[in-house]
Amino acid sequence: MKALAAATGIVFWTLVLGTAFLAFFPGSDAGEPVAILQIEPATGDGTGPAAPETSEAPPASAPAQTTDDGMDLPPGFAVGPGGAPQAPIVEPPGLGQTSPMAPMGSEGQVGEPDDAAPPDDIDQQGAAPPASSGMQQAALETPPPPPAVSPLPLPDTETGSITLPAVPLQELVEESQYGPLPKIAPDGRRPIDMYARPSRYASAAAVAGAPPRIAILVTGLGLPGGPANDVIEGLPAPVSVAYGAYGRNLQDGVTKARDDGHEVLLQIPLEPNNYPTEDPGPHTLLTTLPPQENMKRLQWLMSRYTGYVGVTNHMGAKFEGSSPSLQPMMEELKRRGLLYVDDGSAEPSPASQVANAIGLEYSVVSVQIDGGKPAAEIDKQLAKLEDAAKQQGSAIGVVRLNSAASKLIAAWASELESKGLVLVPVSAAVRSQRSS
Repeated sequence: MKALAAATGIVFWTLVLGTAFLAFFPGSDAGEPVAILQIEPATGDGTGPAAPETSEAPPASAPAQTTDDGMDLPPGFAVGPGGAPQAPIVEPPGLGQTSPMAPMGSEGQVGEPDDAAPPDDIDQQGAAPPASSGMQQAALETPPPPPAVSPLPLPDTETGSITLPAVPLQELVEESQYGPLPKIAPDGRRPIDMYARPSRYASAAAVAGAPPRIAILVTGLGLPGGPANDVIEGLPAPVSVAYGAYGRNLQDGVTKARDDGHEVLLQIPLEPNNYPTEDPGPHTLLTTLPPQENMKRLQWLMSRYTGYVGVTNHMGAKFEGSSPSLQPMMEELKRRGLLYVDDGSAEPSPASQVANAIGLEYSVVSVQIDGGKPAAEIDKQLAKLEDAAKQQGSAIGVVRLNSAASKLIAAWASELESKGLVLVPVSAAVRSQRSS
């Protein structure tokens, strides 16, 4: 009896162990590979621990997972990778995407800087650290030829209303570490072509009987202590305006000026003879800085807003008298499809020779008009400008306005046609002078 019980026990445990062995090693005796399953915790948000089991059914949208041989896997399981893990593919931003370096506002608008602080690596007293490897160097390139015709229709008259295109035009924008910079489009279009106010006299120097052309450039907007934006209200649309690079909401002022038909220039600070006793402001281009440091400052200044046809100077007698300092700046303007208007601060200046050598659209101001003078004195300066236009065929006057001088110039401009003269935007005066 005892022997029977012992035999029965041996048979029982043999069956139990055999069953357990087969349960843990299915198919091993058939020579088939065993599928290796990797258990992954099922989480609700991808970050926390696995949720406790409930009686609720899993979401119907969860995709079924399978092994390579087609075996279905329950939720929470996945087949282990068969090879080395692959690094994620990062695609560079495409056209129209915003660079993280260039803060943008609403779509199509350029955001404003919070302040006018200079880049951290630039010493305002002239000490310059080594240039960073990411600095964009000025270089003369051979861009495609510009369009042969104006992209905008001409107004009925030079003072007639016209809608200038909204800015920025994305094909003319280069994103930089400072913000949006102007550039020449792949098809050759330049800011001077696309942002200028059209004029029938832009190339009229060789046309017989063309009236003498006068351009007025209002400066000082967007500079410390400069006039308010409303000082240009009431001026004829061909009057051009120059904004500095300081302050907030500069793009709003530029956009409003363009909506009123005025083309815009950027006014940049250049080193005067008595710097730093007389300081044009942060980011002033200095003769004591190497070209790459001045280029950083220039690019910061150019990135403050978009929609300008070119650049003019704020002070700068010493800088404009130095060819080694001036030439890299003018080469950069040429490379970006901009013009340059010299207010005549430096006498004499190599600017004209440098501009002609590199093919930069350039002109020098004929008369500086002091808007703070009495009306009789301003009238004399305007008469001098008329004489210069008659002698040269074209002349540019630059003026820093107050409200009284603004009204005086508006009244003077309304009488030009009766004198056989025509008021044109600055870009037209620059181009007609170069074609003469």
